[in-house]
Amino acid sequence: MATKRSASSTSSSRVTSSSPVASTRKRAAAPAPKRTRAATPAPAATPAPRRAAPATPAAAPAAIKTYLELSEDGGSSHKFYEVIVDGKKVSIRYGRIGDSGQKQEEKFGTAAEADAFAKKKIAEKTRKGYAPAVMGERQRRSVTRREIKSAPSTAKQAPVLWTFSSGASAFGIFIDKKLCWVGNEAGAVYAVTSAGTVEQQFKLPNGVKCLIADDDWRYAGCDDGNVYDLGGHVPRLAYEIEEGVDIYWLDIHRGKLCVSDGNGGIAVFDHENETNWRKQSKGSSGWMVRADDDGVYHGHSGGVTKYAWKDGKPGWTAATRGSVLFGWQEATDVYAGTSDDKVYVFSKSGKPGPVCNCDDSVYSCAASPGGKYIFAGDDSSSVYCFDATGKRLWKLATGYGSAYSMQYLDERLYIVTTDGALACIDASEEAIQRAQAGEVPAAKSIKAPPVKEVPTTQLETTSDTSKGVIVECVKDGSKVRARVVSPGFKKSYNCQFPRNIREAGARFIVDEVREVSGGGVYRVLGNIKRLV
Repeated sequence: MATKRSASSTSSSRVTSSSPVASTRKRAAAPAPKRTRAATPAPAATPAPRRAAPATPAAAPAAIKTYLELSEDGGSSHKFYEVIVDGKKVSIRYGRIGDSGQKQEEKFGTAAEADAFAKKKIAEKTRKGYAPAVMGERQRRSVTRREIKSAPSTAKQAPVLWTFSSGASAFGIFIDKKLCWVGNEAGAVYAVTSAGTVEQQFKLPNGVKCLIADDDWRYAGCDDGNVYDLGGHVPRLAYEIEEGVDIYWLDIHRGKLCVSDGNGGIAVFDHENETNWRKQSKGSSGWMVRADDDGVYHGHSGGVTKYAWKDGKPGWTAATRGSVLFGWQEATDVYAGTSDDKVYVFSKSGKPGPVCNCDDSVYSCAASPGGKYIFAGDDSSSVYCFDATGKRLWKLATGYGSAYSMQYLDERLYIVTTDGALACIDASEEAIQRAQAGEVPAAKSIKAPPVKEVPTTQLETTSDTSKGVIVECVKDGSKVRARVVSPGFKKSYNCQFPRNIREAGARFIVDEVREVSGGGVYRVLGNIKRLV
C-alpha cells in the first residue's frame, strides 16, 4: 500500500533568503573580482511557440423525443406513440398505454433525412387524434379476463394421473402426441412431456388467453392484444390485434387470425395483420371462435353463427338459451358450452344435435374424434362425460379447481384449471369404473420451474448461410415486407415474419419456410437469426 505523505515531506527543504533564520547570519566578504573583458552576451533564446490546446469537440446534439397519446374516455382507444430522433437514427415505440410496447428502428444517410421521417410519422399520428402527453399520467386499462367463482365438487374424485402446477390460473391448453402445453394468467407458457419434463418454456409480456395450433405452428394469444409464435427459442410477435378490441378468444387457420371480442364482434386478419373483414353477431361476449376450411364459427350470448371466409357473409345462426362460454369443433360438428348448464351440439350446416345437461354453468368442453364422447367442465370443479346422443356417462371431481379449458387425446382428458394446474385424467372405461367405486391412483405432482422473460426482439447473429432459408426485409411503399431470397422460392410472395424485428435491408436466416395452404404467402417456422 502506498504511504500517505505528510505536509512536510511534500514541501521544499530549501530555506530562502526571506527566511528569518537567514537574515540573522553574517555573510562572508567576497574577494574583489578581477577586471576582464566583457564577454559578448549570447543572443537571447527564441521562446518555443506554444502548442495550441486541442480543440474541444462539439457536443453531439441531444436526442429529441416526442411522446404522444390517444385515449378516449369511455372509448376503445388507449395507446401511445413515441418517436426518438438521435442523429441519423429514428426509434419508434408504440402500444397500449402502460405496456412496454413494440419497438422499431430506422437508420438514414443523414440527420436531415431522419428528422424528416420522424416529422412525417408524428404528423400522421397527430391527424389521427394523438396529442402530446406526459408519460405515466394515464394508467393502463384493465383487460377482461374470464372469472369463475369456482366451488368445490361434491362428486367422487376423478382418476388424475399427474398434475403440473403452472403457478397461476391457466386458460391456455394444447395437447399433441409429444407435448402438453399450458399458458397462464402470469404470462408463463410451458410445454411438458407426460413424464413431467419441461421441454420448452416462455415468459410472455402479458397473461395468456389461449394457446392455438395451426399445422405445426404454436401460438399464444395474450392480454396485451398480441399473438406470439412459439416455434423457436424466443417468442416472436406474429400478430398485433387492433388496440381497442376487447379480445375474448382466438383461432388461427392457415395463417389467418380470427378474433372474437367482448361486444359480440368477429374479425379476420390476414398474414400481414391487415383486416379482411369484421362483423357484429346478434349477441355479446363472444367466448367462442373456431375455424376450418369451410368457415368461421362464432359463439356469443345469442348462440352460434357461421361466417364465410371470403367476405364474412353470415351463413346460419343456431340459438342457445344461455350465453356461449366455450366452444369446440370436430370434423362435422361444433360444440358450445353455455351458461344454462348445457353443451349444445350443432352440425356444421347449422342443424341442431344432442344437448348435454350438466349441473352448473359450463366453462369448457371438448369431444373425442368423431364425437363418440363429449366432455364438459363446470364452475363447481366437476368434469362430465356424455355419449354421442347426449346421455351422461359420468361426473367426477377434478380435485384442482374448475376447468377453464380442456382437450381429449388417446383416452386422456387434459384440463387447465382455476388453481393453475394442468391435469391429466385417465378417461379409459376401466379407470372411470374404478374411480366411481372410489379407487383412484396417487397423482404425480410436478411444479413449474421459474421462467424469465426474454425480449421478443432478441436475436442471435450469424454469417453462416449453409443451413436454413434467407429472408430479406424490403420497403414496399410505407410498409416493410419480408421476402424469401433463397433459390427455389417465389420472390413476389410476402412472408409472414415477426413485425417488431423487421428493418428495411436487413437479412435473416430461418430454420424453415413453408407456403401457406392455398398459396400466395410464405410462413417462417423455427428459429430466426440475423445475418451479419
